[in-house]
Amino acid sequence: MREIQASQITETVARLAIEANHFLGEDVVAALNKARAIEESPQGKDVLDQLLKNVEIAKQGAFPLCQDTGLAVVVVELGQEVHLVGGNLNEAIHAGVRKGYTDGYLRKSMVGQPFSQRVNTRDNTPATIHTDVVPGDKVKIIVMPKGGGCENMSALGMLKPADGRQGVLDFVTNVIDKAGSNPCPPTIVGVGIGGSADQAMWLAKKSLLRPVGQPNPEEEYAALERDLLERINNLGIGPMGLGGRITSLAAHVLVTPCHIASMPVGVNVQCHSARYKEAVL
Repeated sequence: MREIQASQITETVARLAIEANHFLGEDVVAALNKARAIEESPQGKDVLDQLLKNVEIAKQGAFPLCQDTGLAVVVVELGQEVHLVGGNLNEAIHAGVRKGYTDGYLRKSMVGQPFSQRVNTRDNTPATIHTDVVPGDKVKIIVMPKGGGCENMSALGMLKPADGRQGVLDFVTNVIDKAGSNPCPPTIVGVGIGGSADQAMWLAKKSLLRPVGQPNPEEEYAALERDLLERINNLGIGPMGLGGRITSLAAHVLVTPCHIASMPVGVNVQCHSARYKEAVL
């Protein structure tokens, strides 16, 4: 059994929150550069140029990639041979978000009461935490700031089994069509298929943690990703909704078994500022 101090969790989450909001992953930058080379619309090219310039400015370390520094989504893979000492895991994570968003001068976007007073919690807590217990004696932490504009375009479809593959294509494409410019395209579209309603939505978000454009290892699902991306980019929404060839940089699909009478399809949209950083303790 390996002991890890809760304070290490806090310090790691705080650091990752700051880094994720300032440094865009190289996979996303490469995808944006590829999109710039493909895009035919002059307005679209100009938008992509601005996005790439924004990445370089943010690298200076004093400027977040986006003014919306997001809901703090924290994904934890907790080794079953780890003994956390000196505090509670969830509280350590919340403390890390509080520290990172305060020390990093990041915008605090959380309100305590969703449907009435909507008073800001002033420290961007609580975080949304997903924990998986895995073999081993390590802890993997991923901090994924999720902007409100793209998160608002999430959707769940409880499709009939008879809808099949075509139903998935139609549902996801329709979600992105209705979203238009709201999620700040070019986007990455996460799709979760199967399980229960809540599991499909989590799979959709989890798929966004895959490097941008890396295909699903199962060819059947990789082919679905290709077809989804083609259909989405044929919508003509384009970068920031100004028209063009590139509405999305990638479509990522995760699939799990489901009940014989249902076919849940979750869609979670990520804006061009696809931010996440990870660390292993």
